Amino acid sequence: MRVVVIGATGNVGTALLAAMEEDPTITEVVGVARRKPEMPDHAAGKISWQTADIDSADLDPLVSGADVVVHLAWLFQPTHRPNLTWANNVIGTSRLLAAVERCGVGAFVYSSSVGAYSPRVDAELVDESWPTHGTSSAAYAREKAYVERLLDIFEARTDSCRVVRMRPAFVFQRRAASQQRRLFGGPLVPGRLVRPELVPVLPVPSGLLLQAVHADDDAAEAFRTAVVSTASGPFNVCADQIVRPEDLAELFEARVATVPARLARAAMSAAWRAHAIPAAPELLDAALAVPMMSNDRAKTELGWRPQVSAIDALNEVLIGLREGAGHPTPPLDPQSGGPLRSGEVATGVGDQP
Repeated sequence: MRVVVIGATGNVGTALLAAMEEDPTITEVVGVARRKPEMPDHAAGKISWQTADIDSADLDPLVSGADVVVHLAWLFQPTHRPNLTWANNVIGTSRLLAAVERCGVGAFVYSSSVGAYSPRVDAELVDESWPTHGTSSAAYAREKAYVERLLDIFEARTDSCRVVRMRPAFVFQRRAASQQRRLFGGPLVPGRLVRPELVPVLPVPSGLLLQAVHADDDAAEAFRTAVVSTASGPFNVCADQIVRPEDLAELFEARVATVPARLARAAMSAAWRAHAIPAAPELLDAALAVPMMSNDRAKTELGWRPQVSAIDALNEVLIGLREGAGHPTPPLDPQSGGPLRSGEVATGVGDQP
């Protein structure tokens, strides 16, 4: 089986490549990234690399002859220039789908997100039939929702390509810590500040509930299984637990101070407008609105079971932040700078929602 992974050097991409390297049914993997990495240790053998921007490159030569194309490429920044993220995330995906159709690729596995879903109405778990109109007006959520519509159209006009929509929760692992700090906190938020002894009181916006999934042990396995199986359709990918404010406080060994959401948003908006942080305030709206997902379908149809709890996955990335952890690919390298792509051309909250 020949697999082409678009956006192979980020949070989910590096984990997926390692998982596919161990799968004997996958005989060849082509990793595609905007910036070619130094060859990771696990990539010796059946993994080769190509460089391309999906919003401008000729994609037919990349996907021609592939049995499966995995689409992880997603541009989070610059949030002050949404026309650039739209060009990559929406136009680039449309171009990729057209190339997949022209070249007769047998399966397309896309990393959607919990952020594609419509806002929750309560804390009950929702399945994959929950509407996908986006959790907020954040460019990330709008674009994820729009790509869901592109996939609807693609599936309606072709029955020769198996389409899988993976919808992960927040994807965490130690080596993605530096990337996630750059994406959401920026250079003015050093990772060493997340030590418990420095956070006696943890401010948490009211209404915050989170789900997470570990990249290496769980998200990668769900994606690998989707690649080699005959499954199609959407799959929620998350650990079984819901992370609540008291769980976050326990991680920091701190007391919780609930902050009205409007005040937290106002502070974030001021920081974003001053270019002090890269994350737009609409991303907070999305984080506070994401529905809690049921992972029953992935368990039943993919035979997948999460091995790492949401708390442990979150704790691992916090440790990584304190240690300045990373990985020798451009998006995950602690020394990288500038606008980054989750999964690189990419996460993950998809990598990251």
